[in-house]
Amino acid sequence: MWKYYLTVLCVFFVLRAQSQTPIATKDTVVIQQDSIKKRDLLRQLGNGFFPTKYFDIDLRYLIKYNQYEGLRNGFGGVTNDGLSEKFRINSYVAYGFRDNRFKYGVGGSLRLENTGRTWLNVSYIDDLQETGSSKFLTDKRFFSFFEPRLLNIDLFYKFIKQSVSIEHALTPNILSEFQLAVSNVNPTYNYLYLNDGRAYSEFNLSTAIVSFQYNPFSKYTLIKNRLKETTVGFPKFSFQLTQAVSGIFKSEFNFSKIDFRTLYEIRYQPESFTRFVLTAGYAHGDAPLSHLYHAYPNNINKETILQRFSVAGIDSFETMYFNEFFSDRFTTLQFRHYFKPFHIASRFKPQLVLISRFAIGNMNNINKHQGITFGTLDKGYTESGFEINKLLFGFGLSGTYRYGGYHLPEFGDNIAVKFTFNVTL
Repeated sequence: MWKYYLTVLCVFFVLRAQSQTPIATKDTVVIQQDSIKKRDLLRQLGNGFFPTKYFDIDLRYLIKYNQYEGLRNGFGGVTNDGLSEKFRINSYVAYGFRDNRFKYGVGGSLRLENTGRTWLNVSYIDDLQETGSSKFLTDKRFFSFFEPRLLNIDLFYKFIKQSVSIEHALTPNILSEFQLAVSNVNPTYNYLYLNDGRAYSEFNLSTAIVSFQYNPFSKYTLIKNRLKETTVGFPKFSFQLTQAVSGIFKSEFNFSKIDFRTLYEIRYQPESFTRFVLTAGYAHGDAPLSHLYHAYPNNINKETILQRFSVAGIDSFETMYFNEFFSDRFTTLQFRHYFKPFHIASRFKPQLVLISRFAIGNMNNINKHQGITFGTLDKGYTESGFEINKLLFGFGLSGTYRYGGYHLPEFGDNIAVKFTFNVTL
């Protein structure tokens, strides 16, 4: 009899426990699936894509603004695994309403082995590029909902570029890419490059680039035949070599470039940390201004502080005027310390950030670059300031002061006061 009662009690408690376990209900499973889908959508949006069944829309191309194109609208994207896990096709088209010109690009990628660590890429691009900007091939994706520097850039060059590259993960922590490319470059501003007794207003280049991204302390997981960074570790290192060769596919110049960047963060709490960014570049040979270096300036060439009021960037020099300096060798060091946000209210948590930046550089044969006036950074450029972020709808305020070797005679010309904008999905 007692065995019978004990068996009945055990069955009763098991059934009761199962009935109170949410994961066993169909409604709970649906809620969990919806939650996972929402997290995946937010992750995709944070990476700059809006996913559809076969094609991910690239949010970078939708709308932009700069001083040369004015308003720029476009559309583009890349196929996803819904269409194929073995290849990808990407394309975009954009139109500038001030220069009245279409820009476009088309390309494809083919997976060369089953682990997804090796891809063959081809592309054709007809577009604009900022003069003096330098990008790493391994920076495959940079996306921001708002690009503050872009609003005030006016020094671009047109380019038509055809390239083929092999992207390979040597180890989960070392990404490499090797690219061969030919391009036609045509500055949109009054510029001549003097070389061997000839003045070039337009030129052709044939380049070979090898690039490495080394993240020794990050952890990666192979998800759907692609390596995903699951744990972010520091420091991170980027290294790139560029060689332009004359006489190949009508290329007209020989020059070499070495680019380096390292990023390091010290975490004190989840929302309080210190960030250091060190960048360096060196160009040797017959390199035109388009392929040299600026130091990421972000200050408008206007007289008063209020006229220069705009939006601050993350790794840009806020008091350095656009087109003020160019270099064929330079180094920058940037420091940002994020204090723990002030929890004033549940939806009002402003954050104080202290900032200091330094740049030094120089240029040989500056007289080869005609039609544009600029200085060098041989004295060392310094600025410091602060930000108070997330005051209202992601907006905040920043103040930066320029001092040291390039301090200007007029006190107000050394000050930059701007908006900041931070959105986190």
